Amino acid sequence: MPYRRTPAVQARLDAQRTAVLDAATLLLAEHGYAGCSMSAVAARAGIATGSVYRHFPSKAELSVELFRRVVTREVAAVREAAARPAAASAERVVAVVETFARRALKSPRLAYALLAEPVDPAVDAERLVFRRAFRDVFAEHIADGVRKGQLPPQDAQLTAAALVGAGAEALIGPLSDPDRGPDAVPALLTFTLRALGTLGAVDADHA
Repeated sequence: MPYRRTPAVQARLDAQRTAVLDAATLLLAEHGYAGCSMSAVAARAGIATGSVYRHFPSKAELSVELFRRVVTREVAAVREAAARPAAASAERVVAVVETFARRALKSPRLAYALLAEPVDPAVDAERLVFRRAFRDVFAEHIADGVRKGQLPPQDAQLTAAALVGAGAEALIGPLSDPDRGPDAVPALLTFTLRALGTLGAVDADHA
């Protein structure tokens, strides 16, 4: 007869898995993926290294799950920022850019890990999913703006993809040089408005 975990055992395992991911998230924010070895994660979580392997058979699998966890949180944050019902489409797109940029600059090591740190190919594949998720947020509001006449006609998916790529690239320097951070956000917002074709529709200097 196959073994079935009792609810108590399953709850303990679930709590341990959460503890592993919590510990890995802290290490990622402090040291990047390079600092997220299985032994380091185990030590931060207060468990044996073998227990980490019980939940994640390899560092690559742990890194992928960690990436998904953090990115899900970031996507939720920008969706919330763009959810103001009375805002024009350009304002919503600017809100997404500003929210992501400010959150990235607030946790530069974590943001660099998400955007540019050399990683396992499995995590690199997740980066594409991450970029598409942000692209879709942008594209939704750009397309809505075009339909409402708030934005000039354009390919919403193409503009959205360009904004994601340009925004990520523009942040790499400021993430490694904190002194450049404060000036980067207004410039990035101005660039966003120019890319949308509505410079002047939103005050990019409000930041």
